[in-house]
Amino acid sequence: MKVLLINGSPRKEGCTYTALCEVARELERAGIGTEIFHIGMQPVRGCTACGHCRTSDAHRCVYDDCVNAALEKAESADGLVFGSPVHYAAASGFITPFLDRFFYAGGGFALKPGAAVVTCRRGGAATAFDQLNKYFTISGMPVVSSQYWNVAFGNTPEEIRQDLEGMQTMRTLGRNMAWLLRSIEAGRKLGVPLPEKEPPARTNFIR
Repeated sequence: MKVLLINGSPRKEGCTYTALCEVARELERAGIGTEIFHIGMQPVRGCTACGHCRTSDAHRCVYDDCVNAALEKAESADGLVFGSPVHYAAASGFITPFLDRFFYAGGGFALKPGAAVVTCRRGGAATAFDQLNKYFTISGMPVVSSQYWNVAFGNTPEEIRQDLEGMQTMRTLGRNMAWLLRSIEAGRKLGVPLPEKEPPARTNFIR
């Protein structure tokens, strides 16, 4: 089994990376492979609603950048963790357009566990955390929780490591993700059927 952790910070090995590494260490201790994917420093184009990804057999975005590279890795991942610093009480300007295109193009993450990780100096963590979790709940993904909201506080990697509760929250998140993945695997081996899926019913409120 493998978990893909996506670093949505412009800094490759900054605060968000430090928190994700703590999650990854617990997953590795449980025998689950991990990979941390950095979105990078290049600007990420927003979704233009062109529909190419819905007609493409591979479900890839027409703009071939870090989004498609991450989708390639996500296909073989059993769980996904997305990390972001807080910018103006929201997720970063790198990960927001990334996630819009990643989830719209991918479209096949239902029942794949997901988790969000947020780092911040002082405030805005709750709104950024809420923003990230909405991608999971609209996609039918089990949301992995911890002992507290998945937040670590600090302005540098050293300060993040000094947030003892935040680091413990990350470790608990890793253990909970590992437990859920093992439970899903055990259920699959026992023949537990997947939930029945109904055809989508869409309601427009303007008649």
